[in-house]
Amino acid sequence: MLDLAILGLLQEHELHGYEIRKRLRDELGLFSNISFGSLYPALAKLEAAGAVIGTESGGSTATSPIPLTGSLGGERAALRSRRSGSTRGTKRSRKVYRITDIGHRLFEELLAAGESAGTDDARSFGLRLAFAKHLAPQARLGLLERRRAQLVQRLAADRARAAAGTGLDRYTRSLVEHSTEATQHDISWLDQLIETEKRTEAPTT
Repeated sequence: MLDLAILGLLQEHELHGYEIRKRLRDELGLFSNISFGSLYPALAKLEAAGAVIGTESGGSTATSPIPLTGSLGGERAALRSRRSGSTRGTKRSRKVYRITDIGHRLFEELLAAGESAGTDDARSFGLRLAFAKHLAPQARLGLLERRRAQLVQRLAADRARAAAGTGLDRYTRSLVEHSTEATQHDISWLDQLIETEKRTEAPTT
């Protein structure tokens, strides 16, 4: 999933590692806990596969952001390095990544790949939906319809559990009811997306 997200973000813009991490966390909202310790190995793997190319770019130490590493000592060291560089009038290099033709093909393959049978992964669906504009119309419709089928299956299971749970206390029953309502809401939302998708792709007369 991380490879798909990185390649998706690089489809339209070249980005530094810091910018990729920020967009993964703030824009996609699906990788809120991602660290540089996870991101840079993924970038290195994609670079080794020829899917992305990283090149050094100069950046002013006075304006480049300090990466939030989660380590106070690490961030202090980065701040000391910036101040030292500013004092000497030097510039700090950062690697900027861009996607290659191989990366474009890999992105298309990862995006079009459906979840395995029986998989109910909201995170995987959310990531693919975020990049759905890059899918062909029928593939986009298929993505929505597969997710709807998964939710219908989940709804049936929740209802069966509620019906069988005569001994549930009111808190557990309330939790089951909440899950059922949330699933129903998501199915209605998908119905609207599917209908809009069909109208958009319907031939005009």
